[in-house]
This record gives sequence, structure tokens and C-alpha cells, in this order.
Amino acid sequence: MQHLPHADILGCVMADPARALASQPAELARPSYFHLVWDEELEELRTALETIRDRQAQVLADWYELYSFHFGEARALSEHEFTEIFGAEISSTVQDLLEHDMDRFVADIQKVGEELARRRVPFAELVVSMHLFEESAIRAFPSDADARLYRVFDKLSHVRIIALVESYFGSFSALAATQIEELEEQASRLPPESRTWFRGMVGGSGAMRELYRRIDAVAPTQATVLIVGETGTGKELVARALHAGGTNLQAPFVALNCAALPKELIESELFGYKRGAFSGASTDYPGLFRAADGGTLFLDEITEMSPETQAKLLRAIQEQTVRPIGSTREVEVQVRLIASTNRDPEEAMRQGRFRQDLYYRLYANTLHTPPLRERLGDLPLLVQHFIRLFNQKFDRVPPVEGIEPEAFERLTHHAWPGNVRELAGAIESAFTFGRSRLVRLEDLPASLSATTPSRRTPSTALPLVSIVEAERDLILRALAATGGNKTRAAQILGISRKQLYEKIAKYNCAS
Repeated sequence: MQHLPHADILGCVMADPARALASQPAELARPSYFHLVWDEELEELRTALETIRDRQAQVLADWYELYSFHFGEARALSEHEFTEIFGAEISSTVQDLLEHDMDRFVADIQKVGEELARRRVPFAELVVSMHLFEESAIRAFPSDADARLYRVFDKLSHVRIIALVESYFGSFSALAATQIEELEEQASRLPPESRTWFRGMVGGSGAMRELYRRIDAVAPTQATVLIVGETGTGKELVARALHAGGTNLQAPFVALNCAALPKELIESELFGYKRGAFSGASTDYPGLFRAADGGTLFLDEITEMSPETQAKLLRAIQEQTVRPIGSTREVEVQVRLIASTNRDPEEAMRQGRFRQDLYYRLYANTLHTPPLRERLGDLPLLVQHFIRLFNQKFDRVPPVEGIEPEAFERLTHHAWPGNVRELAGAIESAFTFGRSRLVRLEDLPASLSATTPSRRTPSTALPLVSIVEAERDLILRALAATGGNKTRAAQILGISRKQLYEKIAKYNCAS
């Protein structure tokens, strides 16, 4: 039997590995998802594939009808976009299969994955759409088709989804990485005292700029770090910024919220276990330390870990080894540990929640994330950031352009016990329930909209700039960073070039 060509994409369990490996050249003798489908199976599909080709318009129309019915107004693609993308894909891939050219088939599928990622089609919508295609295509099969034909087509659909998903996530990650790199490049040109954005964090207050400075200082050292701050202040963002500032951007970043797991399970999650180590351990589990080998392990809310596990964690940090539960051997790991807590560390030690020896191992490099109430001057930047973020997420038509003064005034008088996370939730709620081009007071959560603003004393009042001033400042910075290149500036700001021209005219920005 002749096998289909290989490609280095994703491994998959082979239907008959012994037979396949025996008949392959040594350099090709490795698992590949192409072993799901064989040449003679494609021949069995020939009549069905030719029918799909000949009835493509009907298959595509049925497919879009199912897609539109399933996702309704929430669908990411218009009928024109859907027909354009998948019409070309059906034409090319069916011909690829008729010619038994699986390499070209996969390449054509990958192009579709890249395009769907570029258009930010949600992953769940992508997967469901592929199953809807299978349903539409099967309708075109001959009425007397053998049951085996359906099984072969199902295997082919698995190949299709594997190639599409790999391409989608690869492209999605690349697009996100490119955007971040561009923003970082522009931000790096600004003097530290002018920063208002840093590796995903937003804010230009003195407290935030000091945090940026300290992250810059400690990130390249690969030293252990303790991040202290209230819930919702962005401690994981700080951990990711430290990882991004390290020496190897391709290294893994693994996070664990210690408060989200029962204390008795954290040890096995961190260090792994051997098969049979306890009831239910049916396979070996490597654990998060080994998953993060060569990179960063972030332990959120470390004071929720039992003192016994903290002692084992300290040994793992010092010795750079872990011993899986049920094993007699230690395994070497190279991991940078970053921990966080929303408690006062010294108070946690007095309460027995934080071992002294572990704290003293971490405290030399301590970073504090300021609460939102202590940097209210960052509110305009944060509000604008979340408006831009949720415009993209919800694809609002018309988009939200800003916030009404009354609503913003209410934000400045709120205590923000949930910090930036609470602010993000408030703006998202306004997107969900509001229909205006501006965030209105009545669109905000009841905890904000129903609260009577309290008058701050002069000692606690903080200077605030308006949304207009903040947006104008961002536009000027983007234009300055790009040397006046409006196309690049619009890309950095996440808006269209037309919108940028309108805002330049609106704010009388120097071009």
C-alpha cells in the first residue's frame, strides 16, 4: 500500500503503526496524522468528491445556511466573507484530494486557518463550522453510498480540522506577538518618565512608572520574584512582563492559582506523580515544574499553599530538582519562580500562612502592584484601553467612542475594592447593556450607577485629565513614534487610518 506524503505538523495515533513503520523509509518512519487516511480510501471517496465539486454552489449555500442558523447575529463572518473564503477553499481542496496531493491539501487548509485568525473568528465558531461543513457535504453524497464512505470522510474531516487548528493558533499567536512587539518597540523609544503603556500594563502615574522601572531591572536576571498586591491589581500581568523581559521569549510560561485548588492537590500538581502513587493515578504526570522547564513558573496566591508544600517548594527552588510523588528519584529542572500574594507577607508569616524561610528566599526581589484608588490619574488611560479592547471583542456597530462626563465623574469617586479587574468588568457591563456611542452612567453596574458620589477632601484628590486629553496625547505619541507615518500610527492605536484622520482633525493634532 502506498502512503500519503508526510509533513511535520501534528502527531496523531496511527491506525496501524507497525504496518506503516515497516513500509516507510527510515527517515520517514514517524507518526503523522496522514496515517489516518490512505490512498485507496481517497479513491473510494472519488465519486463523492466529484459530486461535491460539481454541486459546490449548493454545498456552500447549505453550509452557510447552517452556519447562519447556528450563530445568528453573533457570527463573525458575513455571507460575502463566508462565500469568498470557503468557496475558494472547497474548490482547491477537493481538487487536491482528487489528485491525491495531501501536501497541497494541507497547505490550502492552512491558508484558511491563517485568514480566519486574521479576521479573529472565535475558535469555537471555527470548529463548529467545520462540523457543519461535514454535514453539508454529506447531503451531496449519492443516496446509495456505502456506510464505509461516511467513516472515511469522517477521518478526512479530522485531518482537515487538525491542519486548520494548528494553522489558526500559529497565526493567532504570531499576530498577537507582532502587535505586542510593535507596541514594545514604540514604547522603548520613550523615556521611562513618559511611559503610559508597558508590556500589557496601562498607566502613566508615578507608581506605575516605578513598577515598570523595577520590572526592567529584575527581568533579565532570572531571579525569583515576589509580587505583592491586592486582588485585581494585575499581578499576573507583572509576572508575564517579567517573563517577556527575560532572555528566552520562546520559553514556557506556566501559571497556577494556588487558591483555586484544594491544598492537598497542589503538591501533585506542582511536582507530578508516578503511576500507582495513589488511588486514581493511572498514568505518570510530569507536573508543572517540568512543564515550565527552561521558562517561568508563576504561583499566584502562594500563601494559600500548605506550609508542608511550601517547604518542598523551597527545596525545589534551591536545588532545582523535583521528586514526583511515588518516585524515589529526583528530576533536574531549570525554572524561574515568580510568586504572588494579596496578603501582607509579614502578617501572613505571623499567622502561619507563609513560611519564613520561603519568604526570605523570595523577598529580596519584591514588587508591589499599586491599588487603583492610589493611581486614579490613570483612569482616563484605563477607560480608553478597555473601550478599545471591548470594541474589538464585541465588534460593536456603532463602536463605543468614549464615556459621558457624568459616568466618568462617578468612576473617579468609586473606592474600587476590585481594582483594575473591577473597572474592566464595569466597562464590559456597559458594552453588554448599553447601545450608545458613549458609556453612560445608567449603563454602568448598579454598584456604580446607584452610588451617590462622596466628596473627596483636597488631601486625597488626584489630578485627572479628560478622556479627550488622554486620547489626544496617545495620538500625538503614536505619530511621534512613527515619524508621522499615519498608517503605522493607526495600526499601533488599533484603529483604521480613516478614524485616525478624523481624530487628528477633531483634536487639531499636529501632523
